[in-house]
Amino acid sequence: MYTRYLKLNLSNRQTAFLWGARKVGKSTYLKSLYPNSIYYDLLKTDLYIKYLKQPSKFREEILALDLAKLTFPIIVDEVQKVPALLDEIHWLIENSDSYFILCGSSSRKLRAYGTNLLGGRAIKYNFYPLIYPEIQSEFNLLKIFNNGLVPSHFISNNPRKLLKAYVEDYLTNEIRAEGLVRNITAFSRFIDSTAFSSGELLNYSNIARDCSIDAKTVKEYYQILVDTLVGYLVYPYQKKISREIISSHPKFYFFDVGVANSISQNRFDNIKGSEAGRALEHYVFTELQAYVNLNDLDHRINYWRTKTGLEVDFIISTITSQPLPIEVKISSNVHKTELKGIKSFMEEHQIDKGYLVCLEDTSRKIIWGNQQINILPIEEFLTKLWNHTIFKSYWGNIH
Repeated sequence: MYTRYLKLNLSNRQTAFLWGARKVGKSTYLKSLYPNSIYYDLLKTDLYIKYLKQPSKFREEILALDLAKLTFPIIVDEVQKVPALLDEIHWLIENSDSYFILCGSSSRKLRAYGTNLLGGRAIKYNFYPLIYPEIQSEFNLLKIFNNGLVPSHFISNNPRKLLKAYVEDYLTNEIRAEGLVRNITAFSRFIDSTAFSSGELLNYSNIARDCSIDAKTVKEYYQILVDTLVGYLVYPYQKKISREIISSHPKFYFFDVGVANSISQNRFDNIKGSEAGRALEHYVFTELQAYVNLNDLDHRINYWRTKTGLEVDFIISTITSQPLPIEVKISSNVHKTELKGIKSFMEEHQIDKGYLVCLEDTSRKIIWGNQQINILPIEEFLTKLWNHTIFKSYWGNIH
């Protein structure tokens, strides 16, 4: 079992939501953290049907519990399956000594039913696949690309079957079962297309043509993936200085690089080539996304690209601070020509520091004038990221 990075703070009997994609380890984490808690798993058919038919029974059962059992949070897993339970939980928070951890893979269905998510009475946490601090002692890029970081996939000796089942069972059948899409055949074609456009500017019209649906439906499908926590849309950095931004189109990344590679049927024998470069960029994004969220930061992750083709993979920024550019290269020997995009961004926005993440053996620093690009091997970058060195050295106290 891996020691997970997330620290829940439920002082003063605080109720919380814990959101995360399927199988990332939410249930295992909560059972380990609260072994004495009463646990309701709505994936169990009998519980699901009982509370779907009569949600008030849940309230009545909680009210009948001994006070000693209310010492610990009551855990409700897959809460989105029975949205009406939130009204009962809301009442219990207001009128009893109970408090809850509500676990799920999507708040979309809850919002669709008009549920108010407890009117702000619950704090929100997100859970992710395994992250660098959790696997540092067994870090292996090739394994990460091929297995992904969903815990059961990462430790598997046969991840291909598990990944295939995940895509079929969770990204297609589960979304159909939740009633989020009507045309499951078109959605399956859409899923196939997403892996090939991962990390690229989204052209909704082209994807719509390939899937035989309209562009509006494509946008809706992407939003479903975002709402069910299996993907992220990354928008362009909008602070315009002199160059014209190429478009307002977002990029899309799956929540897990292994899932994306499984859909596109990429299998890596070595860390070389353009597909490995895309996978490395994808992996760095997932670490940045997890770092920002797990540390409760207000930083945004964008990309930058101009009409002339200059590009930086990730721009980290806040509303008031200078942006931090981070470029990712698969190279084990970075040449100056590969610095053109990040250097142009830094000069245009008068930024004094940037990072280039790569596969070189040792770190180095390129300085011109009062500006510097820190070239870091991937593991050194991740170590500095999770040790807070990168953000603190740039912005000071990140909290």
